Amino acid sequence: MKDIAVADVRNFVLLGHTGSGKTMLCDAFLCKLGLTDKMGQVGAGTSLSDFTEEEIGRKISLYSQSFTGLYKTRLEQKIQMTFVDVPGFDDFYGQVLCASRVADAALITIDATAGIQVGANRAWRRCVALGLPRGIVITGLDKENADFTKILGDIQKVWGPKCVPVVFPTPGGMVEVLGATAPAGVAAADWQAYKNALVERAAETDDALLEKFLGGTELTADEIAKGLRAAMCAGGLIPVFAVMTPKDSGIDELLGGIVRLFPSPLERTIKDAAGTAVNPAAEAPFVGVVWRHVTDPYAGKLSYVRIYGGTLKENTEIFNATKGHKEKIGILLKPQGKKPAPIAEARSGDIVALPKLKDTGLNDVLCAVGQKAALDPVVFPSPVVSVAVLARNQADDDKLGVALTRAVEDDPTLVVERHADTRETVLSGMGDTHLDLVHELMKKHSHLDAEFKVPKVAYKETVTGLGDGHYKHKKQSGGRGQYAEVYCKVQPKRADEEEWFVDAVVGGVIPRNFIPACEKGFLEAIPHGVLAGYPVVNVKVSVYDGSYHDVDSSEIAFKIAAARAFHEALTKAKPVLLEPIMTVRVMAPQQSMGDINGDLNHRRGRILGVDAEDGMEVITAEVPQAEMFRYSSELRSLTGGRGSFEIKFARYDVVPNMIAQKVIAGAEKKKVEE
Repeated sequence: MKDIAVADVRNFVLLGHTGSGKTMLCDAFLCKLGLTDKMGQVGAGTSLSDFTEEEIGRKISLYSQSFTGLYKTRLEQKIQMTFVDVPGFDDFYGQVLCASRVADAALITIDATAGIQVGANRAWRRCVALGLPRGIVITGLDKENADFTKILGDIQKVWGPKCVPVVFPTPGGMVEVLGATAPAGVAAADWQAYKNALVERAAETDDALLEKFLGGTELTADEIAKGLRAAMCAGGLIPVFAVMTPKDSGIDELLGGIVRLFPSPLERTIKDAAGTAVNPAAEAPFVGVVWRHVTDPYAGKLSYVRIYGGTLKENTEIFNATKGHKEKIGILLKPQGKKPAPIAEARSGDIVALPKLKDTGLNDVLCAVGQKAALDPVVFPSPVVSVAVLARNQADDDKLGVALTRAVEDDPTLVVERHADTRETVLSGMGDTHLDLVHELMKKHSHLDAEFKVPKVAYKETVTGLGDGHYKHKKQSGGRGQYAEVYCKVQPKRADEEEWFVDAVVGGVIPRNFIPACEKGFLEAIPHGVLAGYPVVNVKVSVYDGSYHDVDSSEIAFKIAAARAFHEALTKAKPVLLEPIMTVRVMAPQQSMGDINGDLNHRRGRILGVDAEDGMEVITAEVPQAEMFRYSSELRSLTGGRGSFEIKFARYDVVPNMIAQKVIAGAEKKKVEE
């Protein structure tokens, strides 16, 4: 904001597992900051963060939403709070990556009754990767069986003793650890231990303070406050807060803690791709990055920009350093849910939306004209779920490409590919809910009801033995005829062999000028195997004999003969069907391991290993792709939504005979139908 110093800006992101209370906390913040008179409710469809039809219908966050408001401290100091509420549902992890990249700190929500879930673990790992200062807020303390001390112990067990409570829940409300005596129900020794832990973390940030602390001299309140802030900025302190959001308990203490402990943009070092620190001062040259891109049906394209340095004003010209061209800025919008507000200028630490930029996309770095800037882009995970997308009629077919392009522009975790082997357009995303949302948005925005179905498996064929093939192509229908005879051998191609085609013809039985035609014939036959018509891979073909006619032989005749001889050789070379094998990494609570192991075995999976990571169990396995198309929803069912997985292609392997026979029978049936 124009009248707020950069040192008085707090830019943070709300992270955590779905259902852990992020959006409820966001609505409580908005009420406290005066952006709404009444706190919104997700269940009632009145949340200022979850306001789209899709979110209200599903009652979960689907999109990152940015807000900015002013908070007045007890000393009447004005602090700008800029924060982003991010979906916790695993399918939308790409938004976690983008929003966390442009924050100066993170606040991770953990429900006291649910414990540390997959979403919290992934958020923690993301913060560690970014070196992002972070705090933890324990929610759900108003629920039955909620136990602050127990969940605090779990947090410290998983993430270490640097997770220290700064606020403690009591029957009479929240109390700050450093500013109160032991509340009822808490042993005095335990309370003193919490205080000592905070003071020790503060002292460790400065040699003089540490010497004073170890010498038995009490630190002053200012020294402790300064040390705790430095400790959090350096990653030596993870402050743990407590809230009962529905009862408006702990919200003021949390906001006050954010003011005192979270860094301002001036205290965060953002380095460009060359390792040079970006100047965060408001007077510095403008530098910003596009972290979210939205195509609004009414406002058009909106590019959400985090300003890292300098000042951006309306009706100015900027430079897209990533694409290498200038962009004209008209108005600046301050995102506030569904009602963005126009502003005249924005400074370091701000998030703004820029409408209708001509050629600017996600990850693009923007800067002042005449300047250069480059920042490392966000790298997105590989998709885990795929569907084949088909138009239901010719009119829809014309719209399909445009609709898919639009979807990918707005969401970089979506991938659209044309699979030549199966002749399908395949859309891949981060989960079933992710793809269901894409389908819904295509109907809403593009008026396209495309068919989503399970993709075909890209099987392949190969040989395991040596096979001989022979074909004589002879055709006479008046005038010049066609004649060519080819003998060939087919065998497995070793990994260290570079050439797949061998010319072993001697004595000129096939003239040299027809050898390329034989090679072309083999190439044209390779995409169509003899078992189920799938492409043939890893074979070595040798042409070693044949015959020709001085008048009737031609290039086309030898191509035909070579292709037919190749298919005969394949049949004799012990052909087998190959299927794609995927490496799968499943993360879930220990209590779900038995069900997951059994399910993977049922899917013909092979367990490679089991490890522990951040309080969760991680299974690594190899599973055929054909068994994984519905795994996202089934894993969610097995783990109660607490599991996640990653998947990537490993190799091709032989299909078991019983499965292969079903695939071959299906291919033969389809061939008859066509």
